[in-house]
Amino acid sequence: MNLLGVSKVNKYFGERLLFENVSFSIEEHDKVGLIGANGSGKTTLFKMILEGESSDGGEIFLSGQAKIGYLEQHINKNSDKTVYDELLTVFNSVLEIEQQMTELTGRIDAEIGDATKNAEMLHVLSERFEALGGYTYKSMAKSALMGMGFLENDFQKPFSTLSGGEKMRVCLCELLLSDANLLFLDEPTNHLDIQSVEWLESFLQGYKGAFIIVSHDRYFLDKVTNKTFEIEHAHLTCYNGNYSAFQKQKTENEKYIANKYEQTIREIKRIEGIIQQQKQWNREKNIKTAESKQKMVDRLKADLVIPQGELEQMRPCFRINRVGGNDVVIANDLSKAFGERILFRNVNFLIRRKEHVFLLGKNGCGKTTLLKLIMQKFSANSGRVHVGANIDIGYFDQTQNMLDGEKTIFDELRDSFPTHTNTEIRNALAGFLFSAEDVFKKINTLSGGERARLMLLKLMLQSANLLLLDEPTNHLDIPSREILEEALAEYDGTIFAISHDRYFIDKLANRIFTMDNQTISSFDGNYSEYIEKNIHEKQIEAESINQKGISFGREEYLQKKQMNAERRKEKNRLVKLEQEIERLEAEIEEVKAELLRPDIASDYLKCAELTAQLDERNKIVESHISEWELLQEHIANS
Repeated sequence: MNLLGVSKVNKYFGERLLFENVSFSIEEHDKVGLIGANGSGKTTLFKMILEGESSDGGEIFLSGQAKIGYLEQHINKNSDKTVYDELLTVFNSVLEIEQQMTELTGRIDAEIGDATKNAEMLHVLSERFEALGGYTYKSMAKSALMGMGFLENDFQKPFSTLSGGEKMRVCLCELLLSDANLLFLDEPTNHLDIQSVEWLESFLQGYKGAFIIVSHDRYFLDKVTNKTFEIEHAHLTCYNGNYSAFQKQKTENEKYIANKYEQTIREIKRIEGIIQQQKQWNREKNIKTAESKQKMVDRLKADLVIPQGELEQMRPCFRINRVGGNDVVIANDLSKAFGERILFRNVNFLIRRKEHVFLLGKNGCGKTTLLKLIMQKFSANSGRVHVGANIDIGYFDQTQNMLDGEKTIFDELRDSFPTHTNTEIRNALAGFLFSAEDVFKKINTLSGGERARLMLLKLMLQSANLLLLDEPTNHLDIPSREILEEALAEYDGTIFAISHDRYFIDKLANRIFTMDNQTISSFDGNYSEYIEKNIHEKQIEAESINQKGISFGREEYLQKKQMNAERRKEKNRLVKLEQEIERLEAEIEEVKAELLRPDIASDYLKCAELTAQLDERNKIVESHISEWELLQEHIANS
């Protein structure tokens, strides 16, 4: 069933084209990730669909069967109810039936009215109550709140006293528990810790309706989506598959378009050469030939698809002013509490030079506090944290409070780095996409993404050898995150970072700290290795005990371990085969392109040599595909 149809929609902001000819449809089980750079029009597209914001052409059709749920990026809702009671408003129809059942039961107990009719009515209400989830709605509400990181003590807090992020989490719970069958979620993971994001992933994986999610969380998109819509260069392109599948398809499409463009241009030039030659001979037959060839050129030019250039992107490069000591941060029996609330105690760790350490933990467990202890903005209750010799600290604050909202972008940078010339400042700003009159914007008028870019620029210009990063990707779009990853991967200093962007962590981390139960544990490796270790430990625990709680025994365990190792080898071989097939196919296309060249076509020996290369590569590809199919079948049946 088609829930939503968008056909040839255009949108302008003044003279600026936001997007044009946007067309897509949403079926009842589609799970769509909507991606694109900040400012590309994702939220605007949502508002055109949901709020009837006017378009500049095209049509939007919503099915009568569609029940819409919308989570905005910024929540303005207010309520005088408690957190728990506010969430229960989702079940108003259930609550009304429950109230009617209570009143009817009271009438029966008091022997008021016709007992038979009352009993029949109670039976009807009970069946409706059960069908609407009346016996499970309270447990569902509690489970949703706890999944979003709320403790039972938080349930009775007034909704009006919550922070913006907390209100967003309650509204997300309301939306997920509603009877909507088409959800529009705008950055739903922005205020969630990793545990809450994982809960949301689990919920959405089992969700039976359709949804469109705007998100820059690539790991999250990989887990929950089966389609990807990208807005780029004012066009929306639809891809089947999650974010990783989209990346692969986009690369292949761009490569194909570029190759096709080059081949067509070469063909146009070749035919134009023939036309020029025929015109020089200037006979009637030659003129007709030239006219015929010109029509061919016109058709080729009409069908020519020009490859899109890359979007303008920031250009960070993090350097260090000096090499610090090998021991960068040392914590000895470190404890911190606020009043009676203990965040952590007896924490010990050592961060060494060039390590990229990521600190994971639930919201509110003390991660940001630990960074501020390192910077000596807070004092410890006991123990100490020591920063090593010749260590210069650069700090990225997730609250963005380190910027002066009353200053312009240019003044903020000039005041922070007085030794830099105006030209140097303008050049640095241009490298982070602040150019022309934009540099004179006041900071309090900037978007979250623009402020994040300005803070990263200031961080880069500090040339510190220790970067303390508190959620540096929160307001960045996917292209900016990928550029930041590349820049930090080449950074020669030490990184200690807090992030819930698991893709970002996986790319950069070589060590993971987890903060839980008022202490910190350390793991050497990236995020994927950390997760694999946790899963492996749980598998060992589950495998070591059967349903009666009896150990399987060492022999069975070792056998299982060997089977798992073999399966991993097979999967790795599968990936390598896919990469090899992709490489060979690219080479085959190159050889085919060579054979199309006029100078090659007239050279018999060169043609024979290239044809032999083509045959050899095709045979290898066929062999690889056969091996790939056998491995796929074996893995599927094992």
